[in-house]
Amino acid sequence: MSGLPGARTCPGPGEASDLKSPLSAKFREPLTETRFQQLFGDAEQEPELLAEPRWSRLWRRRASACSGPGAWRLLLARLPPLRWLPHYRWRAWLLGDAVAGLTVGIVHVPQGMAFALLTSVPPVFGLYTSFFPVLIYTLLGTGRHLSTGTFAVLSLMTGSAVERLVPEPLSGNLSGIEKEQLDAQRVGAAAAVAFGSGALMLGMFALQLGVLATFLSEPVVKALTSGAALHVLVSQLPSLLGVPLPRQIGCFALFKTLAAVLTALPRSSPAELTISALSLALLVPVKELNVRFRDRLPTPIPGEIAMVLLASVLCFTSSLDTRYNVQIVGLLPGGFPQPLLPSLAELPRILADSLPMALVTFAVSASLASIYADKYSYTIDSNQELLAHGVSNLVSSLFSCFPNSATLATTSLLVDAGGNTQLAGLFSCMVVLSVLLWLGPLFYYLPKAVLACINISSMRQMFFQMRELPQLWRISRVDFAVWMVTWVAVVTLSVDLGLAVGVVFSMMTVVCRTQRVQCLALGLAEGTELYRPLRESHKLLQVPGLCILSYPAPLYFGTRGQFHRVLEWHLGLGEGRKEAPKTDGPPDAAAEPVRVVVLDCSGVTFADAAGAREVVQLASRCRDAGIHLLLAQCNASVLGTLTQAGLLDRVTPEQLFVSVQDAAAHALERLELNGPKTCTVWV
Repeated sequence: MSGLPGARTCPGPGEASDLKSPLSAKFREPLTETRFQQLFGDAEQEPELLAEPRWSRLWRRRASACSGPGAWRLLLARLPPLRWLPHYRWRAWLLGDAVAGLTVGIVHVPQGMAFALLTSVPPVFGLYTSFFPVLIYTLLGTGRHLSTGTFAVLSLMTGSAVERLVPEPLSGNLSGIEKEQLDAQRVGAAAAVAFGSGALMLGMFALQLGVLATFLSEPVVKALTSGAALHVLVSQLPSLLGVPLPRQIGCFALFKTLAAVLTALPRSSPAELTISALSLALLVPVKELNVRFRDRLPTPIPGEIAMVLLASVLCFTSSLDTRYNVQIVGLLPGGFPQPLLPSLAELPRILADSLPMALVTFAVSASLASIYADKYSYTIDSNQELLAHGVSNLVSSLFSCFPNSATLATTSLLVDAGGNTQLAGLFSCMVVLSVLLWLGPLFYYLPKAVLACINISSMRQMFFQMRELPQLWRISRVDFAVWMVTWVAVVTLSVDLGLAVGVVFSMMTVVCRTQRVQCLALGLAEGTELYRPLRESHKLLQVPGLCILSYPAPLYFGTRGQFHRVLEWHLGLGEGRKEAPKTDGPPDAAAEPVRVVVLDCSGVTFADAAGAREVVQLASRCRDAGIHLLLAQCNASVLGTLTQAGLLDRVTPEQLFVSVQDAAAHALERLELNGPKTCTVWV
């Protein structure tokens, strides 16, 4: 082999070569990092700006933010309505927002009361949680199509925390006053949990930790919500059957509840069992019709509100509460509760419960907002979402609300009903406000079994997420394993512990995959200047004495051992060749020993101190073995880390190249395989 295919003889000493105009140049010399910086680096930066201390630049930016224009920009960033309201298309969007908001508000009423039962607080506090958070998010949120309020998963998690913090007395027979005191304590505990989760989200906003949502991958979130839906179903069985049972909390609570229900099955109430069967017989088909004919229906059929009205009328006319002891909602207090700061003494106890709720709130809300932002071509600010949901939970907790977030069902309903902006939230608040001020007495005779049926029917989307498992298995076995591990952990342990297990397992899969990457030996594709893995094609040219390797993984303490073994094996250094596992393209024992090695670092996204020291040690071993080491395509961060670790004490700047082609051209010159001086064609 006499040179690179397609290579040309470089200009002689008397020939012109304008390297400053690469687009017009046909040939060029192999380009090192140093030469590239000399030719194309940003040499016109202001030296006084580079010399300015970091604290001075930070102070200057903060001072500019305190100016008039800076304060206005900050206000625009923190109050999104100031940005979109002046451009609101009143004629085109107002009707859609009004219809969507009223539709979602009608659904909020029964769902809010139903999810309050999951939280172990009186139903009226579900209405408060369907009002204040929606109003606050309308002012602070960036998701135009997001619907916030009560969410079954958060209600279930809050209910478990409330039952643990304020357990029901073992006697079980409580007087009216004792029942009111127990409810007041549980409302205070739920509000304290909301206060804690809101404070945590505001702390995350102050630290600009919106990126944390990426650690809750899609398989983890879907498995979490699907497993929590099963918890919701089982927890509502006592209400469906009319069997008063204490709520089970902690690990294996689902199985404990199932055992208790089966034991108490002979004592079930025929009246409540009949109400539950009729309610499900109406709600489930209506849900199916809304999904199947969502494109043909102008607005979804309000099955929940129809069921609530029918059941209330039936219970009132038949006196089911007195004749058959059917549990009813009772009186809904009118107006709003007095603002009250949750007991700060409870905060240390509820901090462990608030953290997973804050993560679930942000993960579900941010993922939903991103889905619809991509669909309708606008952007969301993840850190502003942290602020919106943090303030929403913190402020609403002062009005005895429990934790809230964006909801899957009502967000989909709002989009299907024609919602366009956050203004739909104001119309939703109007519906809930009318119930709190005037229409509350209409729900006095509402059976609690109907609310349990609403809880179960609202889980439809979460249960159907399991239908995606076959496709997930085909796409990624690792994601399938993450989904299954998270789901099993949520079902067998609890929602919060299952979330922790899912996140840890998901992170471990990432770490394990970085441990299993293969160091690829590259060869020159015949007739081109492209270097491809040797295993991909047989029409690749290999140069005796030249080894080109690509390591497509970050270099950190977890991969340094593998990097050491694989590189020693490929280069025949020490005992690594005998001990390392087999990778693609092993070197032939009879082949010419490696004299020049090119290490393609384009896949090394970052390097820590341990990884950088490993590269420095590799350079030392190569120098001692008489192997010329060339590094290609190191990004600025990796190159800076390697330099700080002392790489330039082992190699010269001329051994650092901007591309594999340049490094290979230099290697061929060193091996004296190309006869006259050659170089690669500028592409």
